[in-house]
Amino acid sequence: MLLGVGPDGPVTGRRVAITGIGVLSSVGSGLDAFWDGLHGPAPDGERRVHDFDPERWFTAKDARNLDRFAQFSVAVADMALDDAGALDADPGRSGVIMGTGVGGLQTLETQILVYGEKGARRVSPRLVPMMMSNAGAAAVSMRIGWHGPSETIITACAAGAHSIAHAARLVASGRCEVAIGGAAEAGMTHVGIAAFANMTALSTSGESRPFDVRRDGFVMTEGAGALVLEEWGRATARGARIYGELAGAASTADAHHITAPAPGGSGAAACMQLAMDDAGIDAARVAHINAHGTSTPLNDQAESDAIGKVFGSDSPPVTSIKGATGHGLGASGAIEAVAAVLTIARASIPPTVGYEEADPEIHLDIVAGSARPWEPGPILSNSFGFGGHNGCLVICPA
Repeated sequence: MLLGVGPDGPVTGRRVAITGIGVLSSVGSGLDAFWDGLHGPAPDGERRVHDFDPERWFTAKDARNLDRFAQFSVAVADMALDDAGALDADPGRSGVIMGTGVGGLQTLETQILVYGEKGARRVSPRLVPMMMSNAGAAAVSMRIGWHGPSETIITACAAGAHSIAHAARLVASGRCEVAIGGAAEAGMTHVGIAAFANMTALSTSGESRPFDVRRDGFVMTEGAGALVLEEWGRATARGARIYGELAGAASTADAHHITAPAPGGSGAAACMQLAMDDAGIDAARVAHINAHGTSTPLNDQAESDAIGKVFGSDSPPVTSIKGATGHGLGASGAIEAVAAVLTIARASIPPTVGYEEADPEIHLDIVAGSARPWEPGPILSNSFGFGGHNGCLVICPA
């Protein structure tokens, strides 16, 4: 497997097994609840993680010292490690890569209000360690005592995919035996929601309709996802359950606009092609695309154009889980990677909830209405973020 390009050129890497999964989402937390929730209908009201109980992971004091996004990071990492079984990993060769888009926005907003109402002396001394975006990865590494790389990737809505890719490269290169890759987001604050609404990114109808002709913006959500990535030989030697292989990944930049995708999806198309090249497969072998599919007019059209550039007029089956979950910003790529792994494990492609009326300008095989049974094959999982950041993963059956 070829995974990534380092400073000295391509690095022929070791195979990377996916051996553990953790997920928190607005449609359900834990693998079974999440999978059921992907099949709709979409939740009513705000798409928050309503079933999250910090007391499962933290004392009341510890919870007060972590922003909600960092609590999510710890929770999904713990879930993934529990799912992976007895790792017996060398702490010095085990890494944590947890991404986010806006980090501790909730804490920052709260403390700005404290400053305005009560003055500077009442601002919490915990503000900085709670708001900093690396707090999630730091909390995970401290929780489990891993001394290898502990890093945070902040590339807007591509952060989850980029974090998983970087974690996989640590394993493929031999730097780590095991790594956790994922991302978490809890940016549904008053200011955060208002900012996205005022830039006309949010749906005015309150409906997420990826690729549908009626789509009018995304529906904001929170959540987190994480994968345990392990060197293949190590995983098989310990008798681990292997969900699949993280076979390839890529990252490109549109270099076009701070929020709008490049016309025609040129950067996204390049990223998809590079990810497939990294995995050593061609377009004909891709059996399914888990799309970024935000339900915004520009994004969905650009992604459709990009898929057309890479796959021609006969695209693989495409789904966007954001019709069910909403858009989790920096966490979305990690949550969708979890969905891709489960799509392989359950031999079924979940539907694009909210998709009912075809857009004549979008020529894709959209899975809609109900799940589609399939023979599992390589999945391309797409993530594209503000700033022109593109991230793609190739996840293959074991």
